[in-house]
Amino acid sequence: MPSQKVLEAKQQEVAALADRLGKSVAGVLVDYKGINVADDTALRKELREAGIEYAVSKNTLLNLAVKGTSLEGLSDVLKGTTAVATSESDHVAAARILNKFAGTHPNFTIKSGFLDGEVIDAAKVESLAKLPSKEQLIATLAATLNEPVAMFARALQAVVDKGDAAPAAAE
Repeated sequence: MPSQKVLEAKQQEVAALADRLGKSVAGVLVDYKGINVADDTALRKELREAGIEYAVSKNTLLNLAVKGTSLEGLSDVLKGTTAVATSESDHVAAARILNKFAGTHPNFTIKSGFLDGEVIDAAKVESLAKLPSKEQLIATLAATLNEPVAMFARALQAVVDKGDAAPAAAE
């Protein structure tokens, strides 16, 4: 039987994990077996630069962290090796980065994920990864909103240009 000190450390780890999952808008669980240290280091660097927290987690501790929450459905995939990537602000970055990585590493697989407190399966994580980034969506929206104004300005300029050309031809 583990000592009281070990039990307290594990309870703190479960509480920290539950807090991290609770604060996150999105997360992805992956099976990370079969990747080498260099690939893992590169993946962690890319996730860190995107503001994603990524850590290996023991299935039993993760199971305790999600027990009794809206993420309890994640317990079904807690087998084998598990790493968790979470983001407090970006809904698609973790899915995009990990899906791209899984595409080039056959043993690295996406198990499941969550979005705004709702558990999603691996297929939904993959479709989420295909969405454009927030910046791309904002740029597309801005261009769409800007186009009618630009067309109106060009039409006004054409009227002004035509009006300037008419008196010169009359003289």
